[in-house]
Amino acid sequence: MPEGVAVADPVEPMSRAKINVIFATVVLGMLMAALDQTIVSAALPSIVADLGSAGHMAWVVTAYLLAEAVATALAGKLGDLFGRKLLFQISAIIFIAGSALAGLANGMVVLVIARGIQGVGAGGLMVTSMALIADTIPLRERGKYQGALGAVFGVTTVVGPTLGGLFTDHASWRWCFYVNVPIAIVMVLMAARTLPRLKAVQRPVVDYLGIGLIALGVSALILGLEFGGNEFDWLSWQIIGLFVLAVVLIYFFIRVEQRAADPMLPMRLFRSRVFTVSSVLSFIVGFAMLGSMTYLPAYLQYVDGASATESGVRTLPLVVGLFVTSVFSGQVVGRTGQYRYFPIVGMAVMAIGLWLMSTMGRDTSAWLESLYMLILGCGLGLSMQVLTIVVQNTVPYADLGTATSGVTFFRTLGSAFGTAVFGTLYSNQSQAALAEAMREAPGVPPNAVADPKALRELPLDQARPIIDAYANSIDYVFRWVVPVALIGFVVAWFLPQVRLRDSARHGAGDVGEGFSVPDSPDRIVQLERSVATTVRRARAKGPIMPQIVAASGSSLAPDTAWGLAQIYLADKQGHPAAAHAIAYRHRVPVEILLPVFRNAVDEGLLADDGGTLTLTESGTAEVGKLRAGWRRWLGDRLDDWNSDDPADRALLDQALTDIAAKLLDQGADDDLTVKT
Repeated sequence: MPEGVAVADPVEPMSRAKINVIFATVVLGMLMAALDQTIVSAALPSIVADLGSAGHMAWVVTAYLLAEAVATALAGKLGDLFGRKLLFQISAIIFIAGSALAGLANGMVVLVIARGIQGVGAGGLMVTSMALIADTIPLRERGKYQGALGAVFGVTTVVGPTLGGLFTDHASWRWCFYVNVPIAIVMVLMAARTLPRLKAVQRPVVDYLGIGLIALGVSALILGLEFGGNEFDWLSWQIIGLFVLAVVLIYFFIRVEQRAADPMLPMRLFRSRVFTVSSVLSFIVGFAMLGSMTYLPAYLQYVDGASATESGVRTLPLVVGLFVTSVFSGQVVGRTGQYRYFPIVGMAVMAIGLWLMSTMGRDTSAWLESLYMLILGCGLGLSMQVLTIVVQNTVPYADLGTATSGVTFFRTLGSAFGTAVFGTLYSNQSQAALAEAMREAPGVPPNAVADPKALRELPLDQARPIIDAYANSIDYVFRWVVPVALIGFVVAWFLPQVRLRDSARHGAGDVGEGFSVPDSPDRIVQLERSVATTVRRARAKGPIMPQIVAASGSSLAPDTAWGLAQIYLADKQGHPAAAHAIAYRHRVPVEILLPVFRNAVDEGLLADDGGTLTLTESGTAEVGKLRAGWRRWLGDRLDDWNSDDPADRALLDQALTDIAAKLLDQGADDDLTVKT
């Protein structure tokens, strides 16, 4: 069995109620991890007013994102090594520790360290959440659960700033972190009782050296960008040393990845123009999105005098624009397969939105500011949606998982870099601007300059120079990010149009895809998602079993084939293989099923021992044909997955054979095709 495939030990049949409890447990993990990406944005001005060190404000977000990116790269393999249930629980405990420490922080350095700890836990929660859905939810139902989990990620990202503002205004910014603790404790207890123990069949190879090198290299680069012009002069030996160290570490990372047995990011992926361009665009989208969402609440609080809650609410036009255009573009791509011009238009709209936001000031109306945010959000949504999908359609099956996680990894890195660069530009500009403003408004206490609440209480004549200083500083930031979007506009023209696989593109309109939820790096999980989409679409048109029987070459009637599959499934899962038990499972009168099983007994396919049904040798042979029928049915619908590489074709063929067996083992066609 391929590496990364998880099995439950022991195998237990799960009722729908138990599946829903497992899903609720997993949702809590995804909810907390996604929420803490954005919940602090509206609280940042209050945090700075309380703890000081405005120059380190960006690190409250950057530390979380960077730690999350590294943990996401590790979590998939560690889950295979130690079991996904255990990793899910450990990640939750790490997240609890980070949240508690962040709430208790008495200085910015402690808060940044706590946010890094939170990020480690969040990365593990995100990846294991997606993997646990794949491991515990039957394939026939998995699509709707994965879509719902993605929707949780997207909606939580949207409401994060507003929730952060509510906590800040009505309790304290510390409750942005404290609120995680009781929820996470409940989640750990639920996981202990509900999640099955899952383990990998084969011991995976973990690229510790590669992950360590890229983590240190990116950290050195972000530190250089963060400290440059702030803590140290740009030409100081400290900053130059950090940049040189970053280059050396990234160089050795590339060398290690070229030789690693199972690299975190195979360098061969960059031979594909689609992957390279999509990775660059994902980086730029993350750069602009998180950078904007982090500093917009600060602008609204310092310049417009909004409360923390109001600043969170007033950023909604950005995320509404992102949501609407990401779903719209996904629907269009799903129906037509045409995607190339979405990133081009998206990057252009994003550049326009950033430029318009750089013109905002003290006299700009709230409606106009909302329009500018909406334009920026529309650009982000048009650019974000298609990038993962197009990569999944161009890489060979062997690289499906690493390519998918690679694009998401670049987006997370872009978010970390964007927040750091926004912070550096803001800090460098605001220090001089605020110093000049305080000279124009003598007598203003320093705490009133840093605290937006205190600033709102100053007389307008005193507050005006300080407000203008904040407005000009944040405008300066947005103005300097416009060239980044323009670079993305140029790069987007190099994205080629390729034919999308039908099974992959029909999930393009999902909310989770639109927000690029971090996903499992396991290629089996990715392939099974495409299969689940294919099965779901086929079932919407009618029962599948007649098609499977036809594909198997069997002479069985569809209702008899369905009946044999149910007996096989019951025996496989340890259920009572009796007509009344199967009828109860499907919530139908047993009288409907009795003729089906009697006919199978009369034909020598089943043996009846006092009401307990078992497959005969002939019945077992027919079930084998049904397995083959599932494989042929999948092959006909996934023929656009074929690869030019014989080794890759063989790998894909074996994976589809295993999935076909799983579909039959899980009773993938629950539609009653018996004659009533």
